[in-house]
Amino acid sequence: MTPPRTIRIGSRKSQLALIQTHWVQARFVEKFPDRTFEVHTMSTQGDKILDVALSKIGDKGLFTKELELGMLHDRTDLAVHSLKDLPTNLPEGLVLGCVTERENPADALVVRAKHKDKQLDTLPPGTVIGTSSLRRLAQLRHHYPDLEFKDVRGNLNTRLAKLDAGEYDALILAVAGLQRLGMGDRIHQAIPAAISLHAVGQGALGIECRADDTEVLLLLQAISHTPTTQRCYAERAFLRSLEGGCQVPIGVNTTIDGDKLTLTGMVASLDGQRLVKDSITGSANNPEQLGLDLAERLREMGAQEILAEILAEIQRN
Repeated sequence: MTPPRTIRIGSRKSQLALIQTHWVQARFVEKFPDRTFEVHTMSTQGDKILDVALSKIGDKGLFTKELELGMLHDRTDLAVHSLKDLPTNLPEGLVLGCVTERENPADALVVRAKHKDKQLDTLPPGTVIGTSSLRRLAQLRHHYPDLEFKDVRGNLNTRLAKLDAGEYDALILAVAGLQRLGMGDRIHQAIPAAISLHAVGQGALGIECRADDTEVLLLLQAISHTPTTQRCYAERAFLRSLEGGCQVPIGVNTTIDGDKLTLTGMVASLDGQRLVKDSITGSANNPEQLGLDLAERLREMGAQEILAEILAEIQRN
């Protein structure tokens, strides 16, 4: 009898990516102990370019393109992504095969020791906050115009070292990433959604595979999480409709109560002066329509004009 084929899992080489990929590998081994699952690592463009702000590189597939080529060239069978890094439009022949159960999707405030008695709303004017996210930047500028913001790149360990060395007074990072790396003790404050809506897909893992690989698609169903999938499909439809890449100030929040899903969405200008925001509730079984409907509402409130101005400014710089 022919043994089942070995499943090759593509992953970035970063510490967080490998933790996430090995977590997925372990779930597969639990569900299918008679099969072999190998991890294959590779570096992406986003891993290699560390001295330029993400928003200025201009590629929506910064952390995914090489992984996708691995699948299309049959070097790997699937790829594990932080779902927030996965573009909403995928290359022909590839699909989002599975979304795993979400960790806390909130943004986190991480501070130097001298600010340990402060919260976000009590930090003194001029406090220097590091973030590489235009979404976080725009929302925080909107709520806290007296704070100063400075771009920060590198993996979590590099960013935290820069914070501790005094280059920054505080950082805004993802709660989920810190927790997965065993650094939950560095979370000083989980920022409320009323202040900072999170990125589309933040806290969830998305597993991409070939659209015609029915064997892998079937395996993926065993580790899929339906409520997270519904929430993330609504978020991704909202983002895709607004034609916003991961480096524009678009934020979301989703909740499920029974069979009802509530999606909140936000678009803000880079200076934080203009911010449009609304919520919609409907069937959790038709999440993408909710995302499309909310995007249309925000367009009517001026979101498209804000995004056009942002993209023009990024291109000029």
